[in-house]
Amino acid sequence: MKTIAISGSPRENVGKRDAKELRYEGKVPAVLYGGKEQAHFAVVTTELKDAIYTPEANFVEITLGGSKIKAIIKELQFHPLTDLLLHVDFLQLFDDKEILMEIPVKITGTSPGVKMGGKLVQKLRKLRVKALPANMPQTIEVSIAKLEVGNLFRVRDLQKGEYVVTNTPEDTIVSVGMSRALKQAEQVANKK
Repeated sequence: MKTIAISGSPRENVGKRDAKELRYEGKVPAVLYGGKEQAHFAVVTTELKDAIYTPEANFVEITLGGSKIKAIIKELQFHPLTDLLLHVDFLQLFDDKEILMEIPVKITGTSPGVKMGGKLVQKLRKLRVKALPANMPQTIEVSIAKLEVGNLFRVRDLQKGEYVVTNTPEDTIVSVGMSRALKQAEQVANKK
């Protein structure tokens, strides 16, 4: 999985006033969970853009006080009106401990049903995946090369890997429905 490097500076004071001053300086207050102790630090907002504003799932390598810590972004808090990033929670990764992440779905192939005039409907854009960090996929590929009109691809149809998809097996990922034009053509054909 792709790893994005950021650097953080430890925070001495923790509170609303300190967080407000950090945001005024162009930094975001952050917390690292999952290790022996929580670590409170600040990150320059521009360093986080590659990790946050992307459709991909990524690991983050945080340089904090001379040591490098591998983590994932667990939660983001934005201002409700201005969409300004207010706070970031990171979860520390360990090679022997499974994690749960949302991994994007990548559609591959060309559906014969779509070529006939069907409508492709993607219901799930991300899937919840549980795995060790080394086995976590960058994306989950779904091939639609065999989908005809009226067919669908469910979570249970995914190939088994070194990870577990925790979504309900009956959840539909992608389907090929009948378009309006195709329905009208079928109705006209049935009337004759």
